[in-house]
Amino acid sequence: MTSMNSLYAQRRARVAAQLGSGGIAIIPTALERQRNRDSDFLYRHDSYFYYLTGFTEPNACLVITAEGRTTLFCQPKDAECEVWDGLRLGPAAAPAALGVDAAYAWPVLATHMPPMLENRSTVWYPFATHKGLESQVDGWLNSVRARVRYGALCPDQQRDVCAILDEMRLIKDAHELATMRRAAQISAGAHVRAMQRSAAMLRAGQEVREYHLDAELLHEFRQHGSQYPAYGSIVAAGANACVLHYRAEAGRIQNGDLVLIDAGCELDGYASDITRTFPANGRFTGPQRVLYDLVLASQDAAVAATRPGARFVEPHEATVKVLAQGLLDVGLLDKNKVGNAQDVIANRSYFPFYMHRTSHWLGMDVHDCGSYVEPSEVGTVQERKDPLSGETIKDRPSRVLQPGMVLTIEPGLYVRPAPGVPEEFHHIGIRIEDDAVITASGCELITRDVPVKADEIEALMRA
Repeated sequence: MTSMNSLYAQRRARVAAQLGSGGIAIIPTALERQRNRDSDFLYRHDSYFYYLTGFTEPNACLVITAEGRTTLFCQPKDAECEVWDGLRLGPAAAPAALGVDAAYAWPVLATHMPPMLENRSTVWYPFATHKGLESQVDGWLNSVRARVRYGALCPDQQRDVCAILDEMRLIKDAHELATMRRAAQISAGAHVRAMQRSAAMLRAGQEVREYHLDAELLHEFRQHGSQYPAYGSIVAAGANACVLHYRAEAGRIQNGDLVLIDAGCELDGYASDITRTFPANGRFTGPQRVLYDLVLASQDAAVAATRPGARFVEPHEATVKVLAQGLLDVGLLDKNKVGNAQDVIANRSYFPFYMHRTSHWLGMDVHDCGSYVEPSEVGTVQERKDPLSGETIKDRPSRVLQPGMVLTIEPGLYVRPAPGVPEEFHHIGIRIEDDAVITASGCELITRDVPVKADEIEALMRA
């Protein structure tokens, strides 16, 4: 068995050990999705399935029993289909290639599952992630119930296997971290390339569009072996940067604009996620530099708060503390109207300028799985009234950070024209995002191959 197969086998064994006596788990991969009349979207496997198999073909399903037996259902060999779509592994080769105990052709899944579920106590499968899976399970269980008069026992519990897998995936192993570091390195290079292209084109008097920089990102991703972007790249110039989920379009990039790029590649199933904001021509204006340095200071505070034993919410709290004071200092908030920094935080007066959280989990998915509540403290609940919406919110203790967890740190400021907002700051959108691995003593920023300090960005863009 190869080292990678051994890794996947260990993960499957960990799942089996948590299924309970008589448990059985069903984990399908993603379906192919039709894009238009005669073309599918580029296929991407299901993350849970890949985490347990390393297998990337569509039309597949993994079954694990509490006793540790693993069965794979996959596409059968088909010479004609392989001419059009490429080679398939096939059931005969799957056990040796993937380290599973048995493999069968995908079309027999429906007939094999009822006997496999018979005399089991609990069936585990991912809830609300695969359309139609619940109905399939119901059908298989109905087939088992039809045999109860012959002494068959039907599972009387259904449980969400994501509860097991989310906890496993939250702590990354050495292989996962190595892959994520490489993905981060590729993505950092793409950001550098886009920054330099922007300045070079403007210096040459060329017209620059957002899609020109998007092309640089895609080129760098594929040039270094990334399979595809981890998410739709954001390339937003000028006022477009104040639209949080803006996609790279045809917007013109002008001298004097700031450009916000939020982009990361996916490599071997793992995502990276970087945001940089830079002056299109390589030189920050005064107001741009003031707000940029404020956002960077808030990120520095968040990084300092990101360490083992801290709560997941602490980097966000550190960010908001710096931004609240900074918004007062630069005049975006009037202290005569909103009070001091503590009042700004308590009343969420910063929200028109900073409306998202500072972090999210990162891994196989960009917004990766894993609870943000500390599991041992789920029952501890405090109620509070949101000062903006008036909604009653139930708060539970935030997750305690542990070595091996990976999260983003991404503060920002977005200034739209509004009464009382100084005109020199209008249409400035800034976000700075890095990927942080929790270590034994703090955190490691794996995305700093692209500069983050304003002076370093300007120096890079002069090169």
